[in-house]
Amino acid sequence: MKLNRLQSALVIGAVISLAACEKDVHNIADTPTGPTETLPVFREVIPTDINQDGFDFMEKMQGQWVGKNRVIADDYEWFSFDYRAISASHVHGIFEGGTMGNLLTSFFVTDFKDTRTIMARNGGVLNGIYRSSYFVLDSVSTDGSGKYYRFVDAVGGIGVMSMELKFNGDSLYFNAYTSKLGNVVPPTRHMTFKAQKNISYLAETVAQELNYPQNIPAWDFSDGFNETDLYVEQGNDKAKSATFLSQVPGIDDVITLGQIAADPFRVEDHPTLSFLNVALQKNDTVTGKTAFVYLSESPLTDEWGAIQWTDEAAFNSVLKFPEIIAESDEFLFTYLHPGDYYVNVVMDQNQDGFISPGDVTSISQLVTVTPEDLTEITISNISIQN
Repeated sequence: MKLNRLQSALVIGAVISLAACEKDVHNIADTPTGPTETLPVFREVIPTDINQDGFDFMEKMQGQWVGKNRVIADDYEWFSFDYRAISASHVHGIFEGGTMGNLLTSFFVTDFKDTRTIMARNGGVLNGIYRSSYFVLDSVSTDGSGKYYRFVDAVGGIGVMSMELKFNGDSLYFNAYTSKLGNVVPPTRHMTFKAQKNISYLAETVAQELNYPQNIPAWDFSDGFNETDLYVEQGNDKAKSATFLSQVPGIDDVITLGQIAADPFRVEDHPTLSFLNVALQKNDTVTGKTAFVYLSESPLTDEWGAIQWTDEAAFNSVLKFPEIIAESDEFLFTYLHPGDYYVNVVMDQNQDGFISPGDVTSISQLVTVTPEDLTEITISNISIQN
């Protein structure tokens, strides 16, 4: 495995930025380029009836996807998302950005505007700001390069935010567009993820256990949203987006902020999902250094703690990869799928932001995360010089 392929995944500071991007950024996904014409901020949302077409999205989305990601103007040559079912009609994935925050996107069957459809929930906590936005499937089409699905903001429509996904066999093309909650018109491309399905059995095992996918509502949005709870910017009298937002100085935990934001579908409402707290027992050699923490399906080190640099399959099995600032000695994984994970810790000894020779590692340690529970592990053997 080439070192720079993993390095690109570690420079994650801008991954969940809400800033807009340049209009002329090359679209690495090679899919429709999204909204380019001037659109009204409010545009009627007409849900797609998945009883007619589109329900197959739920089957296609599940799996661990590995590929490259462009966020704004930054390219990450290696990136991973792990999507698994958490109920019979809900598939969920999250990118843990580390002490900076996280980003999740889940897709679930629901009733909305008297239509059986699919909605997406996107958001997380970024620098102490909680945001949760809801999207509705409004377009499905098929052409010679695969099947295409578009999700738009459930209140403002495509003029506010949208996501488009195209599947062709085991290939995924995923674009996201933002208008900063209706303030930048037209919306601009925020993210492009181009990937291949790498690990299937983790999602397939859960799907069998939950009898996924089923065309039944995972959450009831038949009455829409309580408009008094939606985020309304100062100076406006009406919400432009199906977004719930909160920020309270001194509070950064996802449960409390979700309650303050009045998010109708919070982390504690998600079945199956768990928490994992990883405590780092640092010695004098690694104190004051940034930590890279990996959850992977395969161990990243040998039995003596040396990183297996050439084992591409092992590194492609990485499911979560947060970066932990030097001042923190623990990290809480949220919205985590239950199951077995190898925990791998790398201390960035030269503080270059990359895994490189000379960094100090731990021996890969197996942990079992149980459903709807808090699992804790302490990594105390961070002492192997690479």
